[in-house]
Amino acid sequence: MKTYKAAVVQMNSQPDVALNLKEARRWIRAAADEGTELVGLPEYFSFLGHLSQRKKRADKISRRSYNFLKETAAEFNIYLLGGTIPVPADDGRTYNRSLLFNPAGDVVAKYDKIHLFDVELSDSEQYRESDDIKPGENKPVTYTTDSLGTLGLSVCYDLRFPELYRALIDQHADLITVPSAFTATTGKDHWEPLLQARAIENTAYVFAPAQTGTHGETRKTHGNAMIIDPWGDIIAHAGTDPGIAIATIDPARMKQVRNKIPSLLHRVL
Repeated sequence: MKTYKAAVVQMNSQPDVALNLKEARRWIRAAADEGTELVGLPEYFSFLGHLSQRKKRADKISRRSYNFLKETAAEFNIYLLGGTIPVPADDGRTYNRSLLFNPAGDVVAKYDKIHLFDVELSDSEQYRESDDIKPGENKPVTYTTDSLGTLGLSVCYDLRFPELYRALIDQHADLITVPSAFTATTGKDHWEPLLQARAIENTAYVFAPAQTGTHGETRKTHGNAMIIDPWGDIIAHAGTDPGIAIATIDPARMKQVRNKIPSLLHRVL
């Protein structure tokens, strides 16, 4: 693992695939122009509309998104985390799938979100992801590169389940990806502290692309895409507007923190 630049992309995706892909490419290009070697898109970067609409259009959305990610990773010679895309499942629902592409445009890791967002935040704001999304296989997904170390994959609501991140660390993850479309309601209170907690307790980098603003007529997300270092310091922050946030990932920093506080060696459970 070497020192390298990484960028999280923040988007305001809509129910318009062509527009979303155009915007995604714009931000990926901006990140690549800054010399980044890893770029991450947010959850449902290519289509953010009602869950039932994603399910109906999943086959077309997933094919267009896959081809876009493959071509763009190769074009800019980067590792590209494809946020998530809806992929048809065998029971009529979809998987919420995160894909990692290498600089040749090949898929090197895929993760289907396992924790589904079934919550009632208020009488007027309720979510039932399990009605439309099929959870993936209950196992951690990591990918080890020669240059960027080991990346551990997760998605949005997974952030509330620390046992998943322990499993990723057990597979030697150096950087944990959390592409998200965190709700505005929960994000204002929980997004930042949860991301920092995952970084601190695992002494690893946390890499969190995000959706922001209003999507369609009513869906609102929190934004604040960020990269956090193993001490819990926020080293890149996108605020609430679409754009990118870039930080340097430094293996020496992770080693320094793990030497200072070797908590991973002190585990008893």
